[in-house]
Amino acid sequence: MYSGEENIKLYPKREEAPSEVEDVLQTNLFNVMLNRRSQRKFEDRQVEDWKLEMIFAAADTAPTAGGFQGFEIYNIKNPDVKLKLVEAANNQPYVNAPVLLIFCMNPERVKMNFPAHIIKKFSVQDATLAAAYAQLAAHALGLSSVWIGMIDEQKAMQAIGTDLVPGCMLCLGYPQK
Repeated sequence: MYSGEENIKLYPKREEAPSEVEDVLQTNLFNVMLNRRSQRKFEDRQVEDWKLEMIFAAADTAPTAGGFQGFEIYNIKNPDVKLKLVEAANNQPYVNAPVLLIFCMNPERVKMNFPAHIIKKFSVQDATLAAAYAQLAAHALGLSSVWIGMIDEQKAMQAIGTDLVPGCMLCLGYPQK
C-alpha cells in the first residue's frame, strides 16, 4: 500500500548523481513509449555509469512471477566476447554497441510450486519484461537501442560462459546522427 513519499525509490543512490536524474524521473512514460524507435548505429561514446545504474534499476522494477525475478542480466564489456556475440546473433554488427546487455532466463530463482515447464515460462516472461523496462529507461535517458531476439543460444551461452539461456540482447548507446 502506498503511504506517502517515503516509499518512492530514487536512483541512482549515489549522492553525486547529476541533476539530469531529476529530469529523467519526471519523464512522461507515454512520450517515451510513443517516441522510442530501434537504432542500429551508435556513436563511439561510453554510456555514463549513472545511466547504466538507472537502466538496471528500471529492469529490476519489472513485474515478475511471484516477485522472484527469474532472470540475470549480463553487461558485456569485453570486445572479444562482443565479437563472438555478433556471430551468435546471426552476424548483426550492431551487437558490438557501446553497451550490450544480455537478458538470460534463470528459472532456479523462481521458487514456486509449479511444473518445470511452467517455471521456465515464467523466467522467459521475467527476462523479457526486464529487457523491455531497460529499453524504455534507456530511451528516457537519451540513449537509443535495438532489441536482438534472433540468437544462437548455445553460441551466446559459450561466449558469456553461462548455462543460463539468453532470451534477448539489448544493444544501447548514443544515437549516431
